[in-house]
Amino acid sequence: MPIDVIVAGHIALDILPDLSSLQPEQVVAAGRVHEIGPISYSTGGAVSNTGLALHRLGINVGLQALVGDDWVGRAIIDYVRSFDPTLGDHIQIVSNKASPYTIVIEPHNHDRTLLTHTGVYNDYSLEDINLDQVSGCQLFHLGYPTLLPRLFSADGANLRKALRAVKEFGVVTSIDMSLPPPDSPSGRANWRAILGRCLPLIDVFMPSIEEIMFMLRPDDLARWGDCLLDSLNADYLARLADELLSMGAGIAGFKLGERGLFLRGADDRSRLAFLSSIGQTADDWVGLQTWHPAFQVDVAGTTGAGDAAYAGLLAALIRGLKPEACARMACAVAACNIEAADATTGVRSWEATEARIAAGWDTH
Repeated sequence: MPIDVIVAGHIALDILPDLSSLQPEQVVAAGRVHEIGPISYSTGGAVSNTGLALHRLGINVGLQALVGDDWVGRAIIDYVRSFDPTLGDHIQIVSNKASPYTIVIEPHNHDRTLLTHTGVYNDYSLEDINLDQVSGCQLFHLGYPTLLPRLFSADGANLRKALRAVKEFGVVTSIDMSLPPPDSPSGRANWRAILGRCLPLIDVFMPSIEEIMFMLRPDDLARWGDCLLDSLNADYLARLADELLSMGAGIAGFKLGERGLFLRGADDRSRLAFLSSIGQTADDWVGLQTWHPAFQVDVAGTTGAGDAAYAGLLAALIRGLKPEACARMACAVAACNIEAADATTGVRSWEATEARIAAGWDTH
């Protein structure tokens, strides 16, 4: 069976201690001992979070990733194979390298903090992408170039090289980001220059609002701080999306957490010609703007919610849904995701998600 979507890039082992009994200040208090709940783990990163969500949504997906030859790498592969034995077939084991991992710190009623080690991904480049497998798929999704130093260095020269190699096969391209730590090499990179160089080769680009504002509107991000989501309006989001479209993206959007998801299509019909290869009609997307609210759920954890939203969007695109329905499915998959503490097990099948929407699922 041909693979519909290749998800490549970053994967990690997510270690999730249950900190729901603690307030944020207790987590950082020195010299104290606190009893907490049991620890759980799952795989994280875009290859896992978006890839496994696509698998649960019924999309035939191939996972391309790297791990080291250590127990963390073995745990990552075993976890992925627990969903389907074939999903670990294209995860490469690199000798004498450490596997990536992330410790998820999520105290009671507070957004998470991620402590991450990139490990083997310090050297990730085009040579780590299986182009033979890519050549037969419909869509290529690359996760977290912000954690792949060789790709974002030199103003994204190697990222552009990788995207150009993929586009030579006529494959639709999509990229997801992570929020760079300000004092890291990624945080100090010139992301405006990187995006300017690479967006003409990125068909679908849907970062979180925090990520893109860090890259293009850092002053606004600093000024609004914790009030960011309350400070946004449709005009601001449209202008920000238009900036990405003017830099070359075909479809631009933002994951907005509890405020849902915003999508905007290019005004140039020729830039949207790629949609025909996945059964979409460019006319539906030309100049399109839609903002779908988040669905109401009881939140167990927000880990992987943005990746799940992206999976919902890509699955809907592959299945030929109209733009508004694509945004709705993205929000629905993200909402299911946050009903579980980890990044994958909350995601339901495509049919179960559709049924939940059809039953009158309330939104914010």
